[in-house]
Amino acid sequence: MIPGFEDLSYEEGLRILRLDTLEERRNRADLILLFKMYKELSRPPFESLLQLTNQDNTRGRTLKLTRHCTNRDVRLYFFSERVINSWNQLDQSVVDAGCVNTFKRRLHAFRNDRMDLFTD
Repeated sequence: MIPGFEDLSYEEGLRILRLDTLEERRNRADLILLFKMYKELSRPPFESLLQLTNQDNTRGRTLKLTRHCTNRDVRLYFFSERVINSWNQLDQSVVDAGCVNTFKRRLHAFRNDRMDLFTD
């Protein structure tokens, strides 16, 4: 769609334009939605889909999520399941953000340090 990019691969075009892959954008959007749900800025309510861990041993970080047991493979791809690992990898400073814009800034900085966060 962009003149001069016809012969470039998807990855090469993204690198030149300094854009994220669709996978990275989806994972970032999932984390932002989860943060909004936790802060009660979005529906559905946080407690209806996710559960905070009740263990004291969370390796120095609060607000970790518990994975639900499931016998169905299809459940693994639900929002409420696919976002858990990424959320649990975030630093405490990112999760403790007071507003959405602060969360986005801290998430961007954290992503620059840990590129693997936004890839499955």
